[in-house]
Amino acid sequence: MNKSHFLKTVAWGAVLFAGTTSGVAQDVKDSRPNVILCMTDDQGWTDVSYNEKGRLANGTFKTIELDKMASAGLRFDRFYAAAPVCSPTRGSCLTGRHPYRYGVTLYGKPLKLEEKTIAHALGAAGYRTGHFGKWHLNGKSGSGKPIAKEDPLNPGAFGFETWFSVSNFFDTNTTFSRNGEIVTTQGDGSDVIVAEALKWLDTLKTKDPGKPFLAVIWFGSPHVPHKPLQSDLKATGGDAELAEIAGVDRAMGTLRRGLRERGIAENTMLWFNSDNGRPKDANSPLKGGKGGIDEGGIRVPGICEWPVRIKSGKTSIPVVTSDFYPTILEAVGLQVPKDKPLPLDGISLMPLFEGKMAERPRPIGFMSGATTALSDNQYKLVASGKEKRLYDLTQDLGETKDLAGEKPDVVAKMSKVLDAWEASVNKSKTGADYQK
Repeated sequence: MNKSHFLKTVAWGAVLFAGTTSGVAQDVKDSRPNVILCMTDDQGWTDVSYNEKGRLANGTFKTIELDKMASAGLRFDRFYAAAPVCSPTRGSCLTGRHPYRYGVTLYGKPLKLEEKTIAHALGAAGYRTGHFGKWHLNGKSGSGKPIAKEDPLNPGAFGFETWFSVSNFFDTNTTFSRNGEIVTTQGDGSDVIVAEALKWLDTLKTKDPGKPFLAVIWFGSPHVPHKPLQSDLKATGGDAELAEIAGVDRAMGTLRRGLRERGIAENTMLWFNSDNGRPKDANSPLKGGKGGIDEGGIRVPGICEWPVRIKSGKTSIPVVTSDFYPTILEAVGLQVPKDKPLPLDGISLMPLFEGKMAERPRPIGFMSGATTALSDNQYKLVASGKEKRLYDLTQDLGETKDLAGEKPDVVAKMSKVLDAWEASVNKSKTGADYQK
């Protein structure tokens, strides 16, 4: 680690909790983008065939539609879920904050009503907002069930004026809740929620022509119990998990074509990622898996397609789900709302989209149980009690060589930043962020 890297690491510690994002100095009244956030459930970093280091790269099954999206948009080779399990990551997507700040430390933990989401912010700015698919932020565990209108933590409570949702994972022939009304569906759940989202867009075109929208489409696949369509099962040689990925892939193709057919694809910021890695030891060449903050648990597929603003390509700059909130705000020309609890953990990626970000300006913090980690452009520091491990992710994808003994200066510098971040998160846990 050179002197320049030392100085940047120390500087990151000073700005880590700033929690602000700059506005866009232009008239965005008629050019604000539509935004769609798509996320799968338990799809690992290796589970896309466009990833040359993944398990599908040389196989017969291909994620054809996701490969097309990765080719047309910006592919993130170091895209991270903020947490190694679903509910916490989902909270980070909506708030821009690490989920431990507000108590979503594990799957099934509820999102606090005090949290202000991206749907709140965009809805207040005139956007139409809709949620489709898995929610899992209302404190309900077990397989997905329709969400009651009376549920105080339904998607409507967090800024979504329209919702077609279930509490948790789902596969085929699912019963959803449309704004609290029961809807029984047939077919693959991935196809169903995309069809519902496109139907909603057609309704908006009639009722609110030209008005921008935010759509959150959260798939239930490829999470267990793996009940795909028989046609998908046959196409993947009997592999039920791959068959569910095939369903997601097809649905993403339907969505992308649907945007083009409706003439709105060019100015739609379309994201795709997963909420965490596959089960442990199923993510080679990455170490670990779901439930832990080794790379296999938190590094996931990630793509952003926005034709009018983003050039196609790929980047190794680290990106995390907490970046959605500040990025989207800047993209639509908004400041962080004054009633937004701070600090934010994400950063705006607009400089990256504009070709002005050569490296991430501050590191990403992770927590899982008693283990914490800090990941920057080169190194990852993992701390568990008094034990600290250091990995060079640019050279050691599988986290096989602990460099802590060889680079005590790097460990010391990164530990200082990690300790400050952890202290900030612990302060948030007390409710201090909501005090006025």
